[in-house]
Amino acid sequence: MSRRILYALLPPLLFFSCGAPPPQPGGRVTVFVSIAPQKYFVNRIAGGLVNVELMAEAGSDPHTYEPRPAQMAALGDASAYFTVGVPFEDVWMGRIAAANPSLRIVDTAEGIERVVRGDGCGHHSDAGGPDPHIWLSPSLVKVQAGNICAALAEMDPEHSALYRSNLEGFEEELDSLAAGIRASLERSGQTRFLVFHPAWGYFADEFGLEMITVERGGREPSPSELAETVALARSLGVTVVFAQPEFSPHAPETVAREIGGTVVMVSPLAEDWPGAMRTIAETLLETPGG
Repeated sequence: MSRRILYALLPPLLFFSCGAPPPQPGGRVTVFVSIAPQKYFVNRIAGGLVNVELMAEAGSDPHTYEPRPAQMAALGDASAYFTVGVPFEDVWMGRIAAANPSLRIVDTAEGIERVVRGDGCGHHSDAGGPDPHIWLSPSLVKVQAGNICAALAEMDPEHSALYRSNLEGFEEELDSLAAGIRASLERSGQTRFLVFHPAWGYFADEFGLEMITVERGGREPSPSELAETVALARSLGVTVVFAQPEFSPHAPETVAREIGGTVVMVSPLAEDWPGAMRTIAETLLETPGG
């Protein structure tokens, strides 16, 4: 199926920036976020009225990230920090709060129940703990966006009507995105996909897919585990391995060679969040159903 069909299913509005100009620091409130998709969400709702600083910068691993001294210093001028539940927050939020006692800590995951996935082949999160990747489900992003909007409106009541209007528009786009992905999957008959790092569990949950993972318990698989994954992928006819640029491509490339397939790079940490969702949907649409 051609990509033109997918573009008809997924509204073009979703694949461009939120339409607001980039926030300018001068005279605007500064807030921090942990990962790049959050930056997209906050900018989408704030409409350029706040300056959004990113903690875990491009190419870094939010499981083990350590803030730079300059970032810790910049927190002294920030009004809020929007958490999402990635592992480095567990280690650093106490120190981040201590760096600025007046800093407002906003839990954007409030109201979301994280899933603890099994450690067997095909379904597991990082070392068997709660899956932190809640930003990869459109319906869960709606919850996060609501929490962001509420915090911004309370911090800046003068512009609360604008924030709520932007939230409504964003929610409509999220609904359209989810509907388009669901329609594309129905057309392709796709039911399974293979990933290196198990970041896409909530995406799979929302769209009724089975996520098969190469990584085991937060580490690269042993030779015997790799052989198990290859055998499973072959038996299911899976021909695409989704990998992310933040990790070594060695294991995904090995699996792809063994199954006669290809590796598709897509980052769950991309600030172009709609683009990442589009890449997954495009690839699944053009892959034979499993």
